[in-house]
Amino acid sequence: MADRLVLRGGLVFDGTGAEPAVLDVAVADGLIVEVGTDLAGDRTVELAGHGLLPGFVDCHVHVMVSTLDLAATATTAPSYRLLQATRNLRRTLAAGVTTARDADGADAGLRQALADGLVAGPRLQVAIAMLSQTGGRGDHWLPAGFALPAFDVHAGRPDGIADGPDEVRRMARRLIRAGADVLKVAVSGSALGPAGNRSRGQYRADELAEVVAEARAAGLGVMAHSHSAAGAALAVAAGVRSIEHGSELDQATIASMAERGTWLVPTLQASRTVSAEFAEQHRDSVRRAHRAGVRIAMGSDSGVTLHGANLAELAALTEAGLSDLQALAAGTSAGAELLGLAAELGTVEAGKRADLVVVRDGPLPVAGLPDRLVAVLQAGRLVAGRLPQDAP
Repeated sequence: MADRLVLRGGLVFDGTGAEPAVLDVAVADGLIVEVGTDLAGDRTVELAGHGLLPGFVDCHVHVMVSTLDLAATATTAPSYRLLQATRNLRRTLAAGVTTARDADGADAGLRQALADGLVAGPRLQVAIAMLSQTGGRGDHWLPAGFALPAFDVHAGRPDGIADGPDEVRRMARRLIRAGADVLKVAVSGSALGPAGNRSRGQYRADELAEVVAEARAAGLGVMAHSHSAAGAALAVAAGVRSIEHGSELDQATIASMAERGTWLVPTLQASRTVSAEFAEQHRDSVRRAHRAGVRIAMGSDSGVTLHGANLAELAALTEAGLSDLQALAAGTSAGAELLGLAAELGTVEAGKRADLVVVRDGPLPVAGLPDRLVAVLQAGRLVAGRLPQDAP
């Protein structure tokens, strides 16, 4: 039987909705086996003066992105870019993110390498590629007459470009065949492109209906890249599980999201790379959605933002109106629920995976939390930092 480790006397944010409380957490065989007081174990680590939280869940990352310079990407060998991704994954794990959803770029092979322990990083769900119309967000065609794609196209990763219900259905099935955990569809242009393109809706209702139908047939959800109010409205009406970004949500769409239980993954950090005006517009959109009761899960958009800076998104969420505790929940239990993993992670409860983050001075406030991070455990194993008694 595995040794029982007791993390004693930390201020625990457990992700269940309870206020943080001083508790002991016992870990064995990669699981949390008991939460309480005065627990005994084979080894005890004193966490007085520290906080203990669930491992964070980042619902929107791009681990294959190491630069936004497409020319640099095109002149870098695929093997080198894959090795850069392993560095990105290590940084993400060291930031306290023990589970993530890659929103375009990573394939099933990288997910399997993580699951088998060939590389270190968060356990990963993958969209593989983003469904996009010709001339849409995922189409990197240039006026010179050729494309400069952000990701390699190969047997395990189609390009995602499809037009009309029949092509969209076929591409959705190709992505499912390739092992996608979620289907991603672009219903607007990029925040980094012209504002007019960003605000214009992409894909039509009949095409989006096919994406959702194929996902449901395979037991999967759909995430919709959306800055456009019109695109978001169509995506929500079609039944997508989450709106990603959501920088221009109108009140009617927000009301529909709240009624249907559609999630919002805001990725607020990324807006700051566009302009101060756009960042404020995005915050206002998220603020209105939060007030209306729309469910929010954390997504950092790392790749656009820096890998390893994932938890800066928590403070960004508080700037959009979430309380510190609500922001922590968005980064833990809410993310686990969105990804369909709430039965096994996202909270500090007996029977859950022992994904845990130790921080100095307690879990609050979320501002400055990344700088207070001390140690990260994934399935009960120390994967980053040092436990307090192990510090020199």
